[in-house]
Amino acid sequence: MTAPENIQRARVSRRTLLGASAGGVLLGGALAGAMPTTALAAPAPRCYTRTEWSARPPKSATQVIGKPDHIVIHHTASPNVTDYSLAAAYSVQHWIQDLHMDTNGWIDIGNQLTISRGGFLMEGRSKSLSAINNGQNVLGAQTANQNSHTIGIEHEGIYVTENVTVALFDMSVLTCAWLCTKYGLDPHVAIVGHRDYNTTQCPGDVFYARLPELRDRVAAVLLG
Repeated sequence: MTAPENIQRARVSRRTLLGASAGGVLLGGALAGAMPTTALAAPAPRCYTRTEWSARPPKSATQVIGKPDHIVIHHTASPNVTDYSLAAAYSVQHWIQDLHMDTNGWIDIGNQLTISRGGFLMEGRSKSLSAINNGQNVLGAQTANQNSHTIGIEHEGIYVTENVTVALFDMSVLTCAWLCTKYGLDPHVAIVGHRDYNTTQCPGDVFYARLPELRDRVAAVLLG
């Protein structure tokens, strides 16, 4: 299967917005800046549900909480596979869930969303998709001591020295634009890397260096 159809239809411009910067990110639960009033509503990208990828049930009830003020970008630190199929996306999602539940001892997969190297977006923790659609969030286990106010996106692969795939980055843009629309967030404030909160290499030096571009491209989507 090729990259998801919504990426094919909605390839966003790679132009950089003048005057934008990676600075000014407010952490530690501070209220993120509101989305500009001129922003457009970004459509929801195709998200494969837990039923579709055959998720294991959580060990205990999932807690639905209020909307997040930050979107945390992660990488899975798994191999940079060249199988970009939907089946491969499902496989890595099972690997993440098994790792989080069986090794980490968590009730379920820790993150709310996952994007594969082929650009497929998948629901993570139980009830994540319905919560997002209702302007809410679920309590995850993706950023230590910050889960009460953040939503996490896992990106398949390890990006310490290698770059992300085009399909993955494009889907990250569309996903973050959708989340910023749902939660009324300013991408230049709301989008952060895992290392901005915790001592970790995540999401890798290469991907982290591209977060300013990610913010700019999300803003471009919101401005039309």
